[in-house]
Amino acid sequence: MWWLIDGTAFPVVADVIQAFRDSNWLSGKLIVVVLIGASVVAWSVMVSKYRDLRRAQLASDAFLTAFRSEDHPLSLFLRNRTYRESPVYAVYESCCAAIGAEVGESEMRGSADLLEGQSRRRLALSPLQIEVIRRVADRAVADQALLLESGMGHLMIAVSASPMLGLLGTVWGVLDAFGAMAHKGAANLSAVAPGISGALLTTVVGLLVALPSSVGYNVLASRIRVLAVHMDNFAQEFVAEVQRSLGRE
Repeated sequence: MWWLIDGTAFPVVADVIQAFRDSNWLSGKLIVVVLIGASVVAWSVMVSKYRDLRRAQLASDAFLTAFRSEDHPLSLFLRNRTYRESPVYAVYESCCAAIGAEVGESEMRGSADLLEGQSRRRLALSPLQIEVIRRVADRAVADQALLLESGMGHLMIAVSASPMLGLLGTVWGVLDAFGAMAHKGAANLSAVAPGISGALLTTVVGLLVALPSSVGYNVLASRIRVLAVHMDNFAQEFVAEVQRSLGRE
């Protein structure tokens, strides 16, 4: 197989295949296969994680817009408006469930009359209960942050371990090549070149795995940080709204 650049044939892929054939089974071929497997895993994580984070960001933006358009902090929950792909909504749902646990689910559900403009007995939370809600919000933020970071460890392993594994294969392959040259008693370049070429292949493959994994890791980590900040800010905003609307005077 050949690549054509400006009308000139370059045997790039052919050289790679030949180097793979010239490499030793343990120090070359096995390491290359492992690195290719790591690349498949890394790309799978990057693509799926990017899609998940994009959906989470869009759902969170929609939820925050809807929440801030309501006059009462429990409105969306009482109306059963859900945003399942949003980690910010997951924090909101946990907090609302905690309020229901504090005042009673039936009493909180009965507060839906307020949303229709009807008279009702006003819910009231003590400072201690509001502090409980605050702690629930903090725990929910931490839990959602862990969920957002799931799978990122695989990318970090690919970034850090792939170059080292490739370097190990290269050093090991060069060692084998010079050992074979000494055993045969041949000191010319043609005797050692194929073994060295095969040994260097592992470093090339290791870098080809690590570089896109590093870029993908940083892009995904940046998106996770944005969502984490949104969750933390919303937790504080929600507790403040609950204290304003439901706190006892």
